[in-house]
Amino acid sequence: MNRIRKKLTILSTALLVFTSGCWSSKEIEDLSVYVGLGLDVAEESKFEQDINKQGGHYPKNNVFTATVQIVPRVGGKQENQNSSSGSSGGQTFLNERLTGDSLIQIFRQFALRRDRPLIGHHLKVIVVSQELSKKYSLEQLLDFILRDNDIRPSSLVLVSRGRALDALSSKEPGEIPAFYLRGLVNNAYRTNKILPPVSLAKLDGKMQSGSSFLLQNVLTADGEHKFSGAGVYKGKTKKWIGALNQVDLQGLSWITGEAKGGALKSYAPKKGYTIVYEIKSTKSKIVPKVHGDDISFHVKVESEGQLMEDWSSPEIPATEDYIDELEAKFADAAKEQMQQVMNKMQHTYRVEVAGFGEQLRIKYPKVWKKVKKNWDETFSQIPVTYDVKMKITDYGSSTD
Repeated sequence: MNRIRKKLTILSTALLVFTSGCWSSKEIEDLSVYVGLGLDVAEESKFEQDINKQGGHYPKNNVFTATVQIVPRVGGKQENQNSSSGSSGGQTFLNERLTGDSLIQIFRQFALRRDRPLIGHHLKVIVVSQELSKKYSLEQLLDFILRDNDIRPSSLVLVSRGRALDALSSKEPGEIPAFYLRGLVNNAYRTNKILPPVSLAKLDGKMQSGSSFLLQNVLTADGEHKFSGAGVYKGKTKKWIGALNQVDLQGLSWITGEAKGGALKSYAPKKGYTIVYEIKSTKSKIVPKVHGDDISFHVKVESEGQLMEDWSSPEIPATEDYIDELEAKFADAAKEQMQQVMNKMQHTYRVEVAGFGEQLRIKYPKVWKKVKKNWDETFSQIPVTYDVKMKITDYGSSTD
């Protein structure tokens, strides 16, 4: 027994000797943790202009301006003239900007201005302005980000209607815009106007596949932000070519089966008063059909939900005939939304961003090989039919 104890003691001592801590690590207090990154059309700040006049310029073209949103350390010093801060009293976040033609070079330039180096392990959101992504492909703009092992592939990628800088700014006390934007995607269970989040890793996969894709669009007004619609990116160029609005995203969610929550409004037959259906569940199936060289698709949608608003006055009792009538109206409304987004995909932008090609690839791989190279153009000529069924399972506590 004593021999066993002696061996255990020696082993424990050896473990203590050979176990080391993170001797090569850096304390987080000695680093600049950035949580948001914005990319805009080049616009040198006054700080950069003044520094350049004093000989602080280095060889570069002014292609874009990068905004880095930093979470400052507690008790940290005030920033220089090129920084903008939120919640001025508590300095919740700092936005620093530099202009150039290489993102990594811009990041290294920060080492000339900050005593603490940037660290991207906690990057939450990347916002690219619509105007910049019209000019340059996302593959070019995000090349360094995709190569950098410090940056998490789970970072959310968004497109801004205005400046990315504005999307990463806020007047709300205590708010960090990068966290706020990241949190909005969690509300998808309440509305079908939010796209499934596109992470850096997912975006890379879409770009590598050559297929067209969407990015959630964010609008900014008076320091406040709102998700509204999506930017459309052409698979061949990886550039912004147009936008879908909120109703388009609703229609897209029916097609893809992503409509897990949200409200569908319509108007009752004859009298035209407001009726609203709240989505509880949705099932969708895209069925490809091939006959010789002819391709077509049939979309089947089934949804269950509640009748949450009924402006009939006096209130109409929820008889079977009345409910059937409302279900048909809601089905027509959903179908109309689907047809609206399909019209934009096939005729306005001539892209396919709803997963039709993937279903064709799964069921008819040989056919897919023939058409995949010019799939966007091919899809614009393909007929699509619909079968939509809505079932009201609950009429609310006040309905007779």
